[in-house]
Amino acid sequence: MSDLNKINIVNKNSKEYPRLLKEIQNPPEKIFILGKLPDDPPVGGPKIAIVGTRKATDYGKSLAKKLARALTEIGAIIVSGLAMGIDTAAHEGAIEAKGKTIAVLANGLDIIYPKQNENLSKKILELNGAIISEYEPGKPALEHQFLERNRIVSGLSVATIVIEAPERSGSIVTARLAAEQGREVFVAPGQVNHPNYKGSHQLIRDGARLITSIDDIIEDLGLENYNLKLKNSKQIPNLKNINDRNQLLILKIIKETGEPANIDKIIETTKLEPQTINQAIAFLIIEGIIKETERGYTIY
Repeated sequence: MSDLNKINIVNKNSKEYPRLLKEIQNPPEKIFILGKLPDDPPVGGPKIAIVGTRKATDYGKSLAKKLARALTEIGAIIVSGLAMGIDTAAHEGAIEAKGKTIAVLANGLDIIYPKQNENLSKKILELNGAIISEYEPGKPALEHQFLERNRIVSGLSVATIVIEAPERSGSIVTARLAAEQGREVFVAPGQVNHPNYKGSHQLIRDGARLITSIDDIIEDLGLENYNLKLKNSKQIPNLKNINDRNQLLILKIIKETGEPANIDKIIETTKLEPQTINQAIAFLIIEGIIKETERGYTIY
C-alpha cells in the first residue's frame, strides 16, 4: 500500500523529533513517518491517546469515536495504534471532525497492519495526519513489538484515555507506561462484571482518573483555552443520534422532571442497574446532550 519514497525518517537529534517522545526513558533512535507529524504545542494542538481492546463492544467503540471527535473539535490531536476495535473508532472520530490523528504501527510502514484499515490510513493521510513506526520498512509485526509500540503511543501524548481494557490487555501496558512517563491517565467506567472493564476498573483503583465528562479532561489538562469550539458545538444537541433505549429513558425522565434530576431519582424511576445508568449518563455528557450541575443532571 505504502510508497517507500514517501516515508520520511526523523532522528532523535532532529528538531522535528516530537518533544514529549524525546522525554521518555527509552525513546526510539529514529522514527519512520508517512504523512506529516503534527507540530508540538503551542503551534499544534495537544496530543491525546485513546486506547482499548480490539474486541470492543458497540458501546465502547461508539464512546471512543464520540470522545475522539469532541476532543478533535477543541483542537486536540488523537493518537492511537490503528488496531481494530477502540483504536479504529478513535481514529474514525478524529476523521469525522476533519482533524489530524496519528497512528503508531508495530511494523515497517511498507505494509499497513491490519490490512482492513488500509482505507482508514489513507483518510488519516488525506487530513494531514501521520502514520509512524520505529521499525524499518520490511519489518513484520511481531508480538513483542506491539508492547514496544505502546510506549510511543503514550510517549507522544500528554494523556492516555483507556476505554474497555480487559485484565490482560495492551491498553493496560500503555496506561502504566503513561503513568511512568508522568502523563495523565483517564479511564471510562463500564459494567462492573463485564470482562472488558476488569483492567479498566483496576486502573481506577490504582489511581487513574475516572471520566465523568469531557470537562474532566479539559480541566485536568488545562485545555480551557481550547474549549470554545466544544461549547459552541453543544448548543444544539442532535437527539436524533440517540437510539439507545436506556439513554432515551434517562433523557425522558430528566425532561419530565422539569428540574435537575439527581442520580437517586433516576435510579428510582428507571429501575435500571446503577452501572447501566452511569454508562448511559457518561455517554450523554460526552455527547453534549446533558450536563451535571450541583443539583443533578439537566439537558443542555
